[in-house]
Order: sequence, then structure tokens, then C-alpha cells
Amino acid sequence: MIPYKHFKFFVGFFLLMTQYSFAQNNPTPLKFQVPPLLVLNNGKSISTPKEWEQLRRPEIKQMLELEMYGKVPGVLKISSAKILEIDNQALNGMAIRKQVQLTFKGNGKELAVEILMYLPKGKKSFVTFLGYNFSGNQTINRDSSIHTAKAWNGLAKQPGVESANWPIESIIQSGCGVATMYYWDIAPDKNDFSTGVYPLLYKQNQLKPNDDQWGALAAWAWGLSRALDYLETDKNLDAKKVVVIGHSRLGKAALWAGALDQRFAGIISNNSGCGGAAISRGKEGETIGKMNANFPNWACGNFKKYSDHESNLPFDQHMLLAMMAPRPLYVASASEDQWADPKSEYMSAFYATDVYKFYGLKGLETNIFPKIEEPIFGQVSYHIRNGKHDILAYDWNNFIQFTRQFIK
Repeated sequence: MIPYKHFKFFVGFFLLMTQYSFAQNNPTPLKFQVPPLLVLNNGKSISTPKEWEQLRRPEIKQMLELEMYGKVPGVLKISSAKILEIDNQALNGMAIRKQVQLTFKGNGKELAVEILMYLPKGKKSFVTFLGYNFSGNQTINRDSSIHTAKAWNGLAKQPGVESANWPIESIIQSGCGVATMYYWDIAPDKNDFSTGVYPLLYKQNQLKPNDDQWGALAAWAWGLSRALDYLETDKNLDAKKVVVIGHSRLGKAALWAGALDQRFAGIISNNSGCGGAAISRGKEGETIGKMNANFPNWACGNFKKYSDHESNLPFDQHMLLAMMAPRPLYVASASEDQWADPKSEYMSAFYATDVYKFYGLKGLETNIFPKIEEPIFGQVSYHIRNGKHDILAYDWNNFIQFTRQFIK
């Protein structure tokens, strides 16, 4: 007979290993409930694409616009588009390089923004990735012909210093194109609303947006749509295959752009975290309170009341992701990026899949968190990469594969 103390040990060990095995093969139980995606504000459930498009989606858009990102306070179109430079033999003959200046006018002021494009030669229809860069167009490639951006936030960075984040040659070789802008040209990434696009739409004596008007995320999203306005006029590419992409804070902006502007053929969020792909309730790392404290310019004034009060939100970020449906959506995370919180990003995309099912489309079929570097491809796609908060070749390779499968 086994002594009682040994019996207790074996039973305890067995139970411990059973719990470990369960934890490895099942999701961590949620400590919170997200607002229902498929229930109208009046309590009625929806079950068809028509009800989603005509009833629930507009409700969600209104909530996000009023309480989080802020409304664009007017209409501001491109006043002029000027091709500053074009080279049909760029990158050793692989690509067409274009540099185009977009000018906007309002309230007696002007805003000039440059788009840099690299497009594959000899193709009539291809995917073009549209997204912002962090430090100026000149940083994405060592091509000496790229114009140096105005150094809004300090000294201009050297050409090509962020080329690892923009593997242009590989993207061109894959048959895709790239269009990018320096995000500070649209709106400064600091708590200052006196420059950028804001003053062009102010009312008389207005010095900052009202509490329900745009913060920087919405301004950057607006700029992405204006870039698409131009791309629709460019005969060197297919504007119906433009995929909006963004990393980190620019991933937050890319998601809002994709939600508002259904002309984007696909949407890619890389490490966007709080205010982007990640569920806000129960989030690890960056929370609404931390985001509002560190970056008070990002969201609208109304969003401040939810700092450390996420449970009061009438929405959560799975609703933002659902607004992309039925277009292809890719959410990507990194294993060491707990500030963004990969599990919250994954669960958000998992919940959003319910709307894609209305359209008979496959998304994330299980709430079990995937293994590192085993991407899930569907109309809603996801991967978690080894490493830190960044956008790297591994991410781009998966994004390219994603567009090959789902952008037709």
C-alpha cells in the first residue's frame, strides 16, 4: 500500500500536470466580457449581412467616431497633385519610382505632403501597400534620389536607416508596389494642434479640436484616404488593389482608415495594440489610461473619460476590426511585445470573425492562441512572430502571401 503522504504527492502532481496540459491546449479564461458585436443598441440581435451593413455597422461607426477617434470637422480635398520626379529605371531597373506632392488649402493656409512610390514594372494589376513611415520618406531605402522630408521632430534621419522595416526590393520582386508618406507631414505626433492639417479646418478663433473632433489617429487615417484619392488617378497602378498597412501607432491609424474608407481592398495591422487591434478590457501593457496620459493627442477629448474605466466603454476593438468585413484583414503580433498585448489582439480578431461568417468567409476559427510563427491564413489572418515590437521581413513575407491569396 502506498503511504498516504506519497499518495497525496502523486495526486497533487497528477492534478498539476492535468492543469498544465489544459492550459497549454485551451485559452486563458477571460476575466471580462466584451460588448456584444451582433446586438443593436436597442437590444435586438442581427443575423444577416444586410442588417450588419445597414444597422449595426453604422451604430459602431458612430460610437467609435464620437467617443474615441473623433469626427473630421469638414471636407478637405486635394487642391493639386504635382509629380515632382519619376524614374522608370529605379532599383537597378526593377521598378518605377514616383514622388508626388499633394497640396491642401484651407483658411488661407497650405499643407504639402509627398507620396513616395515604388511600383513593379511590366504589370498592369498588382497589390500596392499604402502606409506611413516614421521618420521621412528618405529612410525607407538607400536610394539617394528620394527627397528628404522636413524634420518636424528634430534632425532629419539618414537615407535607408529604416530599410529593414521596408524591404522594398523584396516587395517589388514579389510583384507588389509600395506607396508611403511621412506621418508628421499630416499631423504632428505631439500634443500640438497648431500645425499639420488641423488649422486648415478650424472655425474662427479655434485653436484645437473640440472634444468630439479628430485626434492624430483620425487625422492620419484621413491622410491615408486622401493618398488613395490620388492613387485612383494614377494610371501606373490598380487603385482597387490598394492595401492599407501600419505598424504600432500607425497600425492604429491604418485600422481606422480601413474602417471609414471601404475603398481599401485589404487592411493590415502590425503590433497596433491599445487603440488599434487589441481588446481594451483586461488588456496587459498599454491601457487606455496610459495611452491618454502619454499621447493625449492621439484620440479625441471624449476618450479621456475612459482612462482606467474601460468597462464603461460602449464598444471595444473587436467592433473596429469587424468593420473591415468582408474585406481581408491581417492582424500581426510579436512575442516580446507585451505592451501591445498579443493575446488581446488575437482575441479581438477572433471575435470579429463572427461578422465574416455572415458572408460565408473563414477567419479565426478557435480562441486557442496560436503557436509562434505558425500563421493562420483566412479572410481574417493572424500571426505572432518571435521578437520585439517591430515590422520585419518575416511580417512582410506573410503579408505578401496573404494578399496573393485574398486580394483578387
